[in-house]
Amino acid sequence: MEFLVSIIAIALMVIGAFGVKKKKKPLDKVIMFDIMDAGFVLTVVLFKYLDVALFAALAGPLSTLVFILSMVKIKEIRADKITCGEAND
Repeated sequence: MEFLVSIIAIALMVIGAFGVKKKKKPLDKVIMFDIMDAGFVLTVVLFKYLDVALFAALAGPLSTLVFILSMVKIKEIRADKITCGEAND
């Protein structure tokens, strides 16, 4: 059973890594990063580092929130530059 779970964890990490590399939209990249993070947390739990897994499980959603907020802010800055005529900067 543990072997099957480890295969699933490795598959999640590989799919997430290739998805981050191949996807073009930033939100799709965040989704793929979360898939990769789920595989990482599962791998850490399999190696019985439960304190590290607890921290990773708590830090994962926070980092996702920061990524999404930064994407929104970058989009606003780019829109402001286009309306002001500073698109080449």
